[in-house]
Amino acid sequence: MIEGVKHIVAVASGKGGVGKSTVTANLALAMAAEGYRVGLLDADIYGPSQAQMLGIAEGTRPEVVGEKSFKPIQAHGLQAMSMALMVDISEPMVWRGPMVSGAFQQLLNQTVWDDVDYLFIDMPPGTGDIQLTLAQKVPVSGAVIVTTPQDIALLDARKGIEMFRKVNVPVLGVVENMSLHICSHCGHSEPIFGSGGGERIAEQYDTRLLGQLPLQLSIREQADGGRPSVVAEPDGEVAATFRAVAREVAAGVEGQSDEGPSISFSE
Repeated sequence: MIEGVKHIVAVASGKGGVGKSTVTANLALAMAAEGYRVGLLDADIYGPSQAQMLGIAEGTRPEVVGEKSFKPIQAHGLQAMSMALMVDISEPMVWRGPMVSGAFQQLLNQTVWDDVDYLFIDMPPGTGDIQLTLAQKVPVSGAVIVTTPQDIALLDARKGIEMFRKVNVPVLGVVENMSLHICSHCGHSEPIFGSGGGERIAEQYDTRLLGQLPLQLSIREQADGGRPSVVAEPDGEVAATFRAVAREVAAGVEGQSDEGPSISFSE
């Protein structure tokens, strides 16, 4: 197990652009709001975004501990670590796979996590090197899959579920992002990207739909501005949805710990 960490939850998507990082930041903040000690590791080496989403000033560097360890940055009550805290984020990371996997392992193992109940890992999209490294080298308690309702996103989400199943990581459930757009002028709701996709995929893979989030301008603006919805509007509907998802994740992980390696849910 990673020292200082009780449970690790990977947040993944089969493809980019589905709002995985925004969901990860809000889910971590929601878990902290539920009273847990929470860490957040941004494993998207090529496109780290968590530092900005958590309002960490550009150029911030972690405090070095001993010869080769460093303290996570505190942000909104979370312990956070990201490649963005190590390099100039305006420069592209032109790295081959083994370098990326090595950087990920260093971020994970050389960070001095302080008694974290849940460490959320914001995974890069796809099913490549970092996903394999995580599965092989890290005791992951479970994975959350983020998708949008459109067919092409669901196709890739299936690949993500299959990948975790193959490496024996329990899939805790699916979060359907951008599931419904509600017009800010007239209140008319419209499923721009289709409907029912999250429910279908959860049913097909015998997992559960953890929550559905609207396609809403404020969610994007708040995350971009460094104050995600859970801290910007703690009493709002979006925050309530994320806190419900956080409770589901906690129940799934703790239930799995009691039962051993298999995981099952019942109503």
